[in-house]
Amino acid sequence: MKNRFLALAAGLLMGLAAHAQGTIILATTTSTQDSGLLDVLVPTFERQTGIKVKTIAVGSGQAMAMGRKGEADVLLVHSPDAEKEFMKEGVGLRRLLVMHNDFVVVGPAADPSGLRGAHTALEAFRKLAEGKAPFVSRADNSGTHAQEKKLWKAAGFEPKGRAWYLETGQGMGATLNVAAEKKANTLTDRGTWLAVRKSMPGQTILVEGDTALANIYHVIELQPGRFPRVNAAGAKAFAEFLVSPKTQAIIRTFGVDTFGSPLFFPDAGKADN
Repeated sequence: MKNRFLALAAGLLMGLAAHAQGTIILATTTSTQDSGLLDVLVPTFERQTGIKVKTIAVGSGQAMAMGRKGEADVLLVHSPDAEKEFMKEGVGLRRLLVMHNDFVVVGPAADPSGLRGAHTALEAFRKLAEGKAPFVSRADNSGTHAQEKKLWKAAGFEPKGRAWYLETGQGMGATLNVAAEKKANTLTDRGTWLAVRKSMPGQTILVEGDTALANIYHVIELQPGRFPRVNAAGAKAFAEFLVSPKTQAIIRTFGVDTFGSPLFFPDAGKADN
């Protein structure tokens, strides 16, 4: 009986693996790409499952827009408010907590705007606006851009159209490069900053540690009933790979050898909202 059960279980697993064969399209954020995390996770997943991953790194807003059109199989994003709306629309099947890091405000090391004296991110953004300090925005509807807009709104300012406010419409790495060239400030996720900081020695972290700067990542599987062509089995395999203990252990140590600290912190299984 035991042997029959084991044989049946093995057969089921083989069947699931066969069904999931092929390619999945992962729509994700530029931060997971620019930080180098996907360069580790994707090959590991492909080796373990035989499923190929086509990664499209855009802002979280664009990733979810792809999801709404059925142009991706699975999403890895970091814009919680928008994600909750996405799920309410019935586009997503499952949304699982994966990891977090945080946002930081980066700017010229000389700190001409006096941001180091700010006790909160809100205070820092008020200082930026009142001092008309050069600020570079991704302006790409990404999770980082959504967080930035939330902070400006809380500070009571609308920076769009101001001479000191530059919009790149690009990913995090490119936006950090523009900020460095312009000797300007910007909001970035810590992971990308740690990955690229050596290339911009004139810039440094000026504001960090506020709970308002939390940066939380979820994986979302798309609703196969809504999009029949979605590789639901492959998407499920990838989502479960991300929250598996072995992958969470990889996330926990990623970046320590190179940057002296982890770029992300694993959260699978923790309470979520």
